[in-house]
Amino acid sequence: FELARKRGNRVCSMEKANVMESGVLWREVVQKVHDADYPDVELSHMYADAGAMQLCRWPKQFDVIVTDNLFGDLLSDAAAMLTGSLGMLPSASLGLPMANGRPKALYEPVHGSAPDIAGQGKANPIACILSFAMALRYSFDQGAEATRLEKAVEQVLADGLRTADLLGEDGVTPVSTTQMGDAIVAALDASL
Repeated sequence: FELARKRGNRVCSMEKANVMESGVLWREVVQKVHDADYPDVELSHMYADAGAMQLCRWPKQFDVIVTDNLFGDLLSDAAAMLTGSLGMLPSASLGLPMANGRPKALYEPVHGSAPDIAGQGKANPIACILSFAMALRYSFDQGAEATRLEKAVEQVLADGLRTADLLGEDGVTPVSTTQMGDAIVAALDASL
């Protein structure tokens, strides 16, 4: 709910309350937390399987989705393919704020560390870079810097650079992990 307040002020909670008792409990707890502390945030509930379909059908209807780890893993992988690759999707696991007001947080690419392609120069660094942008925005209150970094990624993609996971056009030569990262840094520097 705190995250939604910094975004579009909407939360969709996903579970399987129709077939799982844990889903019934999840829905009840999310609703109680909403009603007690966040009545200003729009809350909706959706079954996770319908949510997966809606995420593929019309992703812009969602702002913040809250779910458990099992459904979160499934939904985030489905969402990654909306961008063309798991290598494009950042993620954040956000906990309660600490004494300094910052959330306990872990930022990482949805795909994790991708050890199967480590050291080969073919990993897409964009999810990692965008995870850092999320850290800037949500842990360090540096939204302007996060936006600058996101726009640098957008610029490099608009310029046609692609790592191997994003190739779809014949005749396009993939760039390496380092080349993609260097291009993003150059675009970031150019935005100063």
